[in-house]
Amino acid sequence: MFTNSQSSSLQKQSIVIVGGGSAGWMTAAALSTHLSPEHFHITLVESPEIGTISVGEATIPGILEFNQMLGINEAEFLDFTKGSFKLGILFKDWYEKGNQYMHPFGAYGVSLQGIPFHHYILQEKLNDGISMRDLSPYCIEYTAALNNKFSHPQPQSRSPLASIKYAYHFDATLYAKFLQQLACSKGVIHIQDNITKVNQHPSGDIASVTLTNNPIVTGDIFIDCSGFKGLLINQALGVTFEDWRKYLPCDSAIAMPSEALTTIKPYTISTAHENGWQWQIPLQHRVGNGFVFASEFLSEHKAIEQLSSQLPSAAIGEPRILKWTNGKRTKVWEKNCIAIGLSAGFIEPLESTGLQLIQSAITRLLSLWPNIPIANAVRDQFNAYTNQEIDAIRDFVILHYVANKRSDSRFWQHCQQIELPERLRNKMALYEASGNIFRDDNELFNEISWFSVLNGQGVTPASYHPLANNLSIQSRRKYLKTIAGAMQEATANMPDHGEYLAKYVAQSSRPR
Repeated sequence: MFTNSQSSSLQKQSIVIVGGGSAGWMTAAALSTHLSPEHFHITLVESPEIGTISVGEATIPGILEFNQMLGINEAEFLDFTKGSFKLGILFKDWYEKGNQYMHPFGAYGVSLQGIPFHHYILQEKLNDGISMRDLSPYCIEYTAALNNKFSHPQPQSRSPLASIKYAYHFDATLYAKFLQQLACSKGVIHIQDNITKVNQHPSGDIASVTLTNNPIVTGDIFIDCSGFKGLLINQALGVTFEDWRKYLPCDSAIAMPSEALTTIKPYTISTAHENGWQWQIPLQHRVGNGFVFASEFLSEHKAIEQLSSQLPSAAIGEPRILKWTNGKRTKVWEKNCIAIGLSAGFIEPLESTGLQLIQSAITRLLSLWPNIPIANAVRDQFNAYTNQEIDAIRDFVILHYVANKRSDSRFWQHCQQIELPERLRNKMALYEASGNIFRDDNELFNEISWFSVLNGQGVTPASYHPLANNLSIQSRRKYLKTIAGAMQEATANMPDHGEYLAKYVAQSSRPR
């Protein structure tokens, strides 16, 4: 938190957050936790007429750090949001029909002699002709997920249980309500009203917003969490949007919840279909289902029919139609306005990055929090980091589409012909030539994630790291067998995910 000594050079700042939902309330909760009320006044204005768009209810491990930053009790959070634990994403029929692989959150094996573990996998495949598509024996998260097991990390253990990486599934609407309670308890002023006008200074900075039923709200810094329309960043400040449909053609989804399943799986399922893909997210009280598609190749009517016929349990709600354009705002910080969430950009929910982009923007904003007047260098650095992050995520998502051998529809044939961004083209070329993967600019997805998808999507390199040959065939086989045995033993000692979850949330003191 900014303390008195740290903020003595600051005059009291008024912060106005426009929009609620996950983006608005995550922002409000974080700022009210870390900015001293003596020096900062925070107001959140949201329309009572606009519902929350919850495209994804699945997350990646960074959400743990965000919740911990807010001091959230995990059991209470999971109880309130009807959440479950998540160890990775299972991809079915993406490379070709009948094939499946997982993008787990944890590592494969252990690096040996300074060589990343995956090179020994490639050595086994290329030298001995052994199929290594199934990597589950070498990753505790992968093995546990497929066996519906889960436990928290056990740091004192000398087994793979010591460092389990996990995230959550939860109801995003309930998460927003959970954070709303937290933020308001810390002094955030909540106004439910419609904005009728955005008022600007001669400099172009936003001065205030005029409301229908409340007084004008003035501010020094405005945060646009108003969703795709970008009420401040776009409509008031005119910042344009970079359209990525040439890279990511899916622009629509049908969302439909269904009844809870007896077995709550600790992973998300993404199943590729003829003209798109379907998500399945297990919660305590229901299953979140959705079908993502490109409107150029499939009608909404057909998409609804497809999802309805593929539900894992009886539907408990009407289908909701969601539309978007994959892309980013050309500047997410313009004048005294910062766009966070859908107003800043969007990448389809294939790798559960929606909430991650929100939390990273919030963390970045806190680290670069400006004095007034705002220095151009602060804005420029924020925009540069934001561009690096979302561009890298875009490239990772594109990989799932272009590396496929499906020929059963025009949609998948179109995906195979997508022109690759330069950085993705270079990353794939390096892997195809040598098996090497390098993380660029501290990008979100690491080498392990890239290997999971490259291998799962059938990309086989021509070679591997030559130093892997320092290990004899016999030693390599023993090494791989030892790793697989350790993973199997650790998994056997883990409890059932559903049973573990039920006992864990029972610790919550919140009324159900």
